[in-house]
Amino acid sequence: MLDSPRVCVQVQSVYIESQSSPDEERFVFAYTVTIRNLGRSPVQLLGRYWLITNGNGRETEVQGEGVVGEQPHIAAGSEFQYTSGAVIETPLGTMEGHYHMVDEQGNKFSVAIPVFRLCVPTLIH
Repeated sequence: MLDSPRVCVQVQSVYIESQSSPDEERFVFAYTVTIRNLGRSPVQLLGRYWLITNGNGRETEVQGEGVVGEQPHIAAGSEFQYTSGAVIETPLGTMEGHYHMVDEQGNKFSVAIPVFRLCVPTLIH
């Protein structure tokens, strides 16, 4: 039986006040993604798809090859971590999506990126 790849994605986001301009409806967030390969064989990340939704419900789709200019190979039992950013027009929003990946046999599969919040800390009570 084929062991399907087990890949876990965790994301943490942070508001970057120094690069944001609330008066100009510019809110900058950084997010750090940790991709863990819990399977028994290596995998490679080929591409990404993001759905970014601002606080007004406006959606932006972003897709492309790799992440931060890389298409990382992730060995069995290891992880890959990177930090990237997003700019939205509201102090609150969400991101979610999926990664396009391939296993060592050349089988392509998708890994869901769970929804996470982009939120200016002063909004949380």
